[in-house]
Formats: sequence, structure tokens, C-alpha cells
Amino acid sequence: MADGFYKDVSGLVHLVGGLEMPLEKQQGLITPNADFFICHDAPTPIIAEEGWSLSVEGDAVTNPLRLTRADLEAMEQVTLPVLIECAGNHRQLFEDVMGEPLNRRPHLVELRWHLGGLGMAEWQGVRLADVLTMAGITDEAYHIMPVGLDRGREGEDGIRMPMPVAKAMHPDTLIALRMNGETLPPDHGFPARTIVPGWVGTYSIKWLDRIEVTREHRWVERNTERYVLMGEAWDSADYAPAKGPLITKHPLRSSLALPWPAPLAPGPQRLRGYARGAEEPIVRVTWSADRGQTWQDAELLSPSDRYAWVEFALTWDATPGEHALMTRAYDAAGEAQVLDQPFNNGGYVYAMVHPHPVAVA
Repeated sequence: MADGFYKDVSGLVHLVGGLEMPLEKQQGLITPNADFFICHDAPTPIIAEEGWSLSVEGDAVTNPLRLTRADLEAMEQVTLPVLIECAGNHRQLFEDVMGEPLNRRPHLVELRWHLGGLGMAEWQGVRLADVLTMAGITDEAYHIMPVGLDRGREGEDGIRMPMPVAKAMHPDTLIALRMNGETLPPDHGFPARTIVPGWVGTYSIKWLDRIEVTREHRWVERNTERYVLMGEAWDSADYAPAKGPLITKHPLRSSLALPWPAPLAPGPQRLRGYARGAEEPIVRVTWSADRGQTWQDAELLSPSDRYAWVEFALTWDATPGEHALMTRAYDAAGEAQVLDQPFNNGGYVYAMVHPHPVAVA
């Protein structure tokens, strides 16, 4: 083990507290369950279906519920392809590309994700809105807070992350029971987990225990200190009691599906990559082999769907030497992947266009 990680025989990269799939291992759009990235605060809890139930409670429901997995399976089932990406994916690029040392928050474990802290699956389950409606959610509801059965820095009462009512009641926000047609694997939240499309992975709470529906704003570690942007670009006084602005949506990003750095042979090379954003489809990807002086359109290989990534390809005539390839994504709302961004102490949501080092021998 070196620098906090090792690679197993299947090519997966084991981090302290996580499992990363090198992006070059991804084929097509759906990530197999066995390859899907894992990010845990603690070892995977093994929960038996017998005896498990999900409670919905709080001062903003009139009909508190307790639902078994069988109860949830008896409700209308929805299947939705959704990309999930860790808020810290690309974190290592802050150091490798921008020269910003990481670990500015030594009391927290900051996984050194490279390009593979993400994956897309077909999630099947029930709409969170249907469950909240059964519980009699009231007009006074402010925060919906799923709480997991896993334990972390938050203490002995479970991992939790509040979200606003509008996001919880969106018809695409799910309580998932299956992943890629299989019963939800233990590493990915069995017996049930939330799937919050378009938002960073910390909102998709695994191993659900209960859902609290409250009239007040809930302040927890994850929305005050952990998943907020902290650094010189943000005055913490403006966000108190949080220490910076809350991270919610995925930024617009693109990555080449290549090792870092990538060894290539001379001559025409057909290269693949993946572009993704939050809730808007990707409509265009461009690429550059001269550090952004000129750009060409890449070919989009897959449909441009909401919550999904797009696979793209380009053909580059590789010449011997050291090179850097760049890609840039554009979405249906007219937004373009950013060319620069400020560093934040947690190394979150690195999204800027970056040079991918390539060595042609």
C-alpha cells in the first residue's frame, strides 16, 4: 500500500475509506455493480431484511409510518438511470494540476479520488414523494432528512443529510431497492437507500433507518462543516452557522477515460471519455491537443439524457513526446465547463477544464 491506496487484480483502486474504479475501465453507460465506486465512513453494515423497517416521522407529518421492504415493494416501482458522483471526485487534480496541497482539514478523511469516484446505474424503487405523501407531509415542512444505519463522525445516531422539501418531493428522487436489476448490494445500501439525482453523492443516504420531516432547518455536520466550500474565496461569516456555502448540484465536467498519465503509441488514436452535469443533458463536447489554443468537436456516442453521463470519442494523431489533451463539456442550458475555479479546503467539486497528461513513445 502506498500513498493511502492500492490496486487489486481487477484494476479497482482501494482508498482508505473508499473504492475507486479507474475511468478507463468503464465501458458504455452502465457501471456494473461490482465496479461501482464505494465511499463509506465506516465498514459496510450487514442488515437482515427480517426485522428491518423504515420509519417516517417528525413534526411535519400527520401520519407517521413504519414500512418494511415488502411494503415498499408493494408500491408503484420506478426505474431511473442516474449518475452518482462523489463531491470529492477529481480531488487529486487540485494538487496535480493546480499545485494546491490537499489535507487542509486534517481532522477529516479526504479521500484522494482521481477520476473514478463516480458511476451510473439503473436504480429501481419508489418515489420518496409517494412515501412522504402517505405520511401526510404538511405545508409547514422545511427539511427532509434521511438517516442511515451506518456510523461515522456524526456519532451513534447515523449518517444524515437534510434536503429541501422541493428536492425530496421531486418525482425523480427515489428510495431505491434495486441496482441494475439486482437486489441492492450491501455495499450500496441494502435494504434501501435514497437516490437524489443531479446532486452530489452525500445526499444519497445508504442503509436507511428513518426519514425525519421537520418544520425547522436542520443543521448537522454535513451541511455546516463537511460538505461546504471553505477557503479564501468564501467568508464563513456570510453562511453561519455553516462554515461556507453548501454543496448540492453536480458541476459540469468531462474526463478522458485514460490512465493518468496515459501511455500511448504513435499514430491515430481513438480515445473515449465521459461528460456529465447536474440536471441538464450534455449537448456538446470539444477537445484540444494544444492546451486550448484550438478546439474541435468530439463525437457523442450515447443519448443525452437528464441525470446521465454522455460517452464521447475523438481521434487524435499522436506524435512521439509529452502531450496534454483537454476536453470541455456544454449542456442544454447553454452552460460551459469552467476554465478555472477557486481552491476549497475540502478539495470538493473540481470541475475545471484540465490537461490530461499523455506520453507517446
